[in-house]
Amino acid sequence: MARIAVIGAGMGAMAAAARLAVAGHEVVVHERTDTYGGALRRYEREGFAFDTGPGLLRLPAVHRDLFVKTGRERLEDLVELTEVPVTAHHIFPGGEFPAGAFPGGGCVTLPNASRGKVIDALDEALGAGAGERWAQVLTRGREAWEAVRRPLLEEPLREEPGSRGALSRAGAYPAVRKKGLLRRRPPTLAEVAADELRDPRLAAVLGACSWAYGLDPAEAPAEAAVLAYIEDAFGTWYVRGGMRALADALYERCLRRRVAFRFGSGVAGVREKDGRAAGLELEDGELVEADAVVAGGGPVARQDAAAASTPGAARLTVLLALRGERPEGTPHRTVVHSPQGLGRPLTVLRPDDPALRPAGGYESAVLSLPVPVGSVRSEEEAGRLAGQLLALTDEAGLGLVGRLLWHEVRTPADNEAETGAPGGLVPPPALPGAGGAFLRPANRTALEGLYAVGGWSHPGGGLPAAGMTGAMAAGLFQDPDWRGSS
Repeated sequence: MARIAVIGAGMGAMAAAARLAVAGHEVVVHERTDTYGGALRRYEREGFAFDTGPGLLRLPAVHRDLFVKTGRERLEDLVELTEVPVTAHHIFPGGEFPAGAFPGGGCVTLPNASRGKVIDALDEALGAGAGERWAQVLTRGREAWEAVRRPLLEEPLREEPGSRGALSRAGAYPAVRKKGLLRRRPPTLAEVAADELRDPRLAAVLGACSWAYGLDPAEAPAEAAVLAYIEDAFGTWYVRGGMRALADALYERCLRRRVAFRFGSGVAGVREKDGRAAGLELEDGELVEADAVVAGGGPVARQDAAAASTPGAARLTVLLALRGERPEGTPHRTVVHSPQGLGRPLTVLRPDDPALRPAGGYESAVLSLPVPVGSVRSEEEAGRLAGQLLALTDEAGLGLVGRLLWHEVRTPADNEAETGAPGGLVPPPALPGAGGAFLRPANRTALEGLYAVGGWSHPGGGLPAAGMTGAMAAGLFQDPDWRGSS
């Protein structure tokens, strides 16, 4: 039995802790804040509750596997996991919008996990042939997924020379060559969208799949089409009671496996002895001995460097407390494109969940906008931007402002305070191509006995990737030659 110190109580760190504990090791988690869950947090006020981090779940199989491998109860025994009926309702600004960017405007509602119904919806809303063009891009996305799925998501990334080659090279997405167009570099997702979808509204739908993770489609490689394929193939899911319930379930699983948690226990650094990790030095000067260290958010010594080289964005979030019942048939997720000329889509989450609102006719909603790191520098600036977003929801016909009881603005600084992410950056999932620019550092570090989990480590950010970092760190600790799940 080994003594293992875990830095942070984020989802990746708790996934590693649970797996290591069930293997018989003594695991202690040191969390600098007063709670667990990383970005999966909740804000409560006057009977309203809001998820302040991820509002939806993709690839739930990752967490199903985690709970099967760490206890008798399945994930569905502990949380109510439901597929949302609509992946997203997309609204395109037309002439009536101040920043009309889409000729003809309009909207389209995409059914969840039903390719045929999506094709029909796109043809009806955007014209004949739109659905087929979308399906062709998703088919190429599937080819990219099949080519890189295992090394990208299921196997640990190794830092040995040449180990990143297959994932670094472009070409996993078989982009269609446009006649007469000679590119000196692999295409971006935005270029693929323009060439293969041939409708700015359809291109915006593809771009929204990238922006959902904070990735600008003008910079993301064409291989980011796998994000759209994953959403289409595996569906979009919600945890009843709010996504925070998933963090609650994982925390309880850790406790049942006798993982110990020390909250308010900030870590100053990793101790080294004889060339390997030997424990922690806490911010209060306490020294903790351990046989190995698992660092959530990336190894402490290189977290800032890893974050500085991570593509992505921060987020501005506006929590809305609304009077009146949620209208029947309201989509869980609405995406309003090019808000006020910002060039980034506004996401509106409106879960049909009584646990998130007071009884007697109320609704909670969350507005979310990707923003460049460092672009929102004051509460006044955040308030002005929040006002723009509220006005946009009215212009898009959502009718929220007239029902508003109060709203709460959460800035990137709030995210930084809760998660420690520099500038509030939300780490995106790893992507192949682009010379490896969208890959994250390996889970086994250069210091023997120090393992990295969380969004700054392979395979990057997002709930599915976080769950996989835990599996990778635990697997590598048990067997240095571990090659992933079979």
